[in-house]
Amino acid sequence: MRYSQLRAFHHVALHGGFSRAAEALNQTQPALSDQVRKLEQTHDTLLFHRDHKQVRLTEAGEGLFRLTKQFFEIESGIGEYLSHSRASIHGTLRIVADSALHITDTLSRFRAAYPNVFVTLQTGNTEDVVVKLRNYDAEVGIVGNLEPGSDLTTHQLGDSPIIAIAAKGFLPKGMQDMTLSALRDWPLVFRETGSYTRASLEAEAARRKLRLRPAIEVDGREAMREVVASGAGLGFVSEAEFGHDTRLVRVPITDLDISMTETLVYLSARSDVPVIRAFLRSLSA
Repeated sequence: MRYSQLRAFHHVALHGGFSRAAEALNQTQPALSDQVRKLEQTHDTLLFHRDHKQVRLTEAGEGLFRLTKQFFEIESGIGEYLSHSRASIHGTLRIVADSALHITDTLSRFRAAYPNVFVTLQTGNTEDVVVKLRNYDAEVGIVGNLEPGSDLTTHQLGDSPIIAIAAKGFLPKGMQDMTLSALRDWPLVFRETGSYTRASLEAEAARRKLRLRPAIEVDGREAMREVVASGAGLGFVSEAEFGHDTRLVRVPITDLDISMTETLVYLSARSDVPVIRAFLRSLSA
């Protein structure tokens, strides 16, 4: 197994095809294909399904791709370490968050301090965040009430109570809050299974022998907010996630004492990755 073969495989998997990988590496496609083929032959392992100019990773290929992500990240980290210069930090920081509102200030400070880092921000529920971190598809996650795993490092960002939200004018005039049991009388807009907010509400309702049935289920917090803003029903967020949407109003749930603890999380094995360390510095700035 040679470095050039691993590098060829990694870039084909990363770019989704031989031609795009060859362009990224400034090599010819036949040369790149030959390196991957030799890697497969040496270890008698098929790494790609090749279907009409399209390639898909096999199960063995997916496993190797997870390892090469780690390998080339360490290689990049060695270069960063040897440079001894904060200003030289570059590359990409991939953040996946259940709500971007929790890190907007940190992100602004980070970009000011490290202008050479390209940042991508995706949204997802807690399950999505953990999967992406463990697959090396993100560097940093922001989630609510995470049950820490032995492979994860967490930093608490603060607590915030769960509230209901409604479109302006949706509730009768003068109604500004309600009880948990009263929610049964209204159409509810729930996020997808995997949302910690939803799971917390359902667990507390079950404990009180109440059944909360969603009228609408949507994928993602932003989609939920849009559906609620249209007047279709009540949605649920933490107080810190309410934001500044003038179409919506807060509806405290008077007898509900559940808070969301927003948490920054990353893989412990990646604690020395320069962009992660830099983001943590911005968090505490």
